[in-house]
Amino acid sequence: MLQKLFLEHPRSVDETYGQHFLFALKFAGTLFVAAFAALLHALVPSACEKTASRIVERLYNKTKNRGS
Repeated sequence: MLQKLFLEHPRSVDETYGQHFLFALKFAGTLFVAAFAALLHALVPSACEKTASRIVERLYNKTKNRGS
């Protein structure tokens, strides 16, 4: 059971648990930055006009071929 919960997916993307943890943690932090930029843009339309979109695109490009 622990194997499936903690190790199966990281192995499927050719990472250890620790490597996957750090990757996912950084990914989450970057998403928080994108969310803040989008919130700021909602409040002040001239602020961060493309910031969130660029961040999301960069994250997509980093992950689209993982595990294939």
